Amino acid sequence: MGSEASVQEALSRFLEPQGLDAHRLRICSHLLNCRTAAMGGRQWHCNICAHDQVQYFSCRDRHCPQCQGRAIQDWSARQRADVLPVPYHHLVFTLPHQLNGWVQLHPEVIYRLLFKAVWGTLDQFGRDPKRLNGQLGMTAVLHTWGQTLTQHVHLHCLVPAGALSADGQWHAARSSYLFPVRALSRCFRGLMVSALRQAARLQQLQRVTRPHEVSQLLHALMSTEWVVYSKPCLQHTSTVIDYLARYTRRIAISNARLEQVTTQDVTLRYKDYRHGARQRRMTLAGDEFVRRFLLHVLPKGLMRVRHYGFLANRCRRTHLAAIQKTLQHMHDPAPDTVPLTDAAAIYQCHVCKQRSMVCTGILAPKQPGPWRTWPGRQERRC
Repeated sequence: MGSEASVQEALSRFLEPQGLDAHRLRICSHLLNCRTAAMGGRQWHCNICAHDQVQYFSCRDRHCPQCQGRAIQDWSARQRADVLPVPYHHLVFTLPHQLNGWVQLHPEVIYRLLFKAVWGTLDQFGRDPKRLNGQLGMTAVLHTWGQTLTQHVHLHCLVPAGALSADGQWHAARSSYLFPVRALSRCFRGLMVSALRQAARLQQLQRVTRPHEVSQLLHALMSTEWVVYSKPCLQHTSTVIDYLARYTRRIAISNARLEQVTTQDVTLRYKDYRHGARQRRMTLAGDEFVRRFLLHVLPKGLMRVRHYGFLANRCRRTHLAAIQKTLQHMHDPAPDTVPLTDAAAIYQCHVCKQRSMVCTGILAPKQPGPWRTWPGRQERRC
């Protein structure tokens, strides 16, 4: 792994399963059993040096910090293949931290409304006859964390600099400017607060039980400035795609950022963006690390990555072809797309470093620890 510690080790030392709901307990079970004998695996033999080794199966859970590498690569390649020959803009819409409590009570509601409000904001600006007068395209990825694993809910958006009009024409935006950030912020704030009020009226926030909390908090939020970030990608669109891809199927921290796990605490590295993105270290008590880690477990079935406008899955091919025709530019895959390879073809011996490993058998899963299986169900091999 290239690090001294892992999320798996930290969870095994400090996790107390008694207080977890079934969804989080199942995820923790996946992470703890990932690439261990509990998952089963393959037995490999080297035809050159006769070395034998075992490769255990991964859990493939989207919250696992050591899984989904191939899926991330595939997703990134698909997005690069659909990149238009136009500038792109990277936008970030952030929820105020005052809503963090509601996110924990009703994550499925808040995340759904966040996606809806962000797309509503950009769509409204894009269709404005005084601006682009057409339909935008957007790829959005939900992030729920900051560098220190605290709750920091925000949506990363990748938007082509232009809109598709009703008559099939492409209305290009300026490469260095899409929409005014302050106006985006206020429109986003209005749509999100309005959506939250509507959700409260429809009894979708029933776990918010303190008297007058909804009206008081939403009134306070309307008087504060909400954070929206916008920056042109220009020649770095593929870099942003790779950045978003890393978090399409992973949770808040990778094993590489963990430096040490002791019997008492966990030490991790993070970037301090308030001081020039300096690399710093933080030590958390073990139970606090687990608490922060589990803050970012997504509701079952929630789609973290969504596409809108002319990039929506149901119409993407038709609209991209129309835009490319309008631009009179044949679409080619991005030049820096990394070709995918068969993982089995490059598997090599750890001893002689030759690509000479042959699978000689399949290992059946072993019974995990007493609480590492979701109560009432048997874990399936992924």
